[in-house]
Amino acid sequence: MPGQPIPIQQLIELLKNHYAISAKDILPLQLGADMSALVYKVNASPNSYFLKLKYGNHEETHMDVIKLLHDSHVKEIIFPVSSIDGKLIKQLNDFKMIVYPFIEGFDGFQQVLTKNQWIKLGKTLKQIHTLSIPLALRKSLRKEMFSPKWREMVKSLYSQIESDTSTNKMTIDFKRYYRKQFASIYRLVNSAEELVKQIQFDGQDYVLCHADIHAGNILMSSDESFYIIDWDDPMMAPKERDLMFIGGGVGNVWNLPAEVAYFYEGYGEVVINKTILSYYRHERIIEDIALYGLDLLSSNQSDHSKRVSLEHFKSMFEPNGVVDIAFQGLE
Repeated sequence: MPGQPIPIQQLIELLKNHYAISAKDILPLQLGADMSALVYKVNASPNSYFLKLKYGNHEETHMDVIKLLHDSHVKEIIFPVSSIDGKLIKQLNDFKMIVYPFIEGFDGFQQVLTKNQWIKLGKTLKQIHTLSIPLALRKSLRKEMFSPKWREMVKSLYSQIESDTSTNKMTIDFKRYYRKQFASIYRLVNSAEELVKQIQFDGQDYVLCHADIHAGNILMSSDESFYIIDWDDPMMAPKERDLMFIGGGVGNVWNLPAEVAYFYEGYGEVVINKTILSYYRHERIIEDIALYGLDLLSSNQSDHSKRVSLEHFKSMFEPNGVVDIAFQGLE
């Protein structure tokens, strides 16, 4: 968790000293769900920048992935700005600084992808999935282990809910809605456990995956170009780890058959393991239930954070939302 925000004047000095960027103004941004980061828009002349401060101990493997994508001519990424001493990540005391060019645009929750953008997204993801990954990088990236971690956390939520005595309105509403959806939640966990038993995985078949390529991580600019953002946690996994988002309905978008058809027009012919795809769609929902539940049952989270978590939690169970789509995959 970030500590006290750094004074704006200090950030201006850090950018000047380490990046030779003369910032006129720095504006905090409320973006993303990364609780260990603070992000800002830096207004400078002639360019603007996106500044990310990352707290805690984090592997820098994701930056090696960004370099690989850049060197492999994947154009749909935003490459960081180097510091004066040539670093893409600048370590400063208890946080890291990463500076990117600022791209004005909308994410996939705010704006629908066009047919051409869907086709291009398919081509781009195919390019990423077929990259040859250097052995050292492959070894350093996290690998899919089909862990029961999130399923076990969701199983424990019910007892936490029953013993919780919070009077917070959002927490009370969450507990009520959780009980209402208990049968669906139980089915999600049970189905995921049955699906994972059917999966025979071979790490040699794993590909480089973004691992969180939902609509919120597609940034579209005004000229129909787009960028895949938030490469903080890439992994080696079956291709279905990424493909499950296409048609998966995360955030109640990307759930139309035409969009799926456009994407695969770009991605090309592919054999999809439906068991693995279905598992991932279940597991993603289970992970979100665990995270939203922990947030809503915590006494340390703000009302704003709880409100956002409650909205996201409820939205998963809406018609043609992620839960409906996951269950359809079992039919």
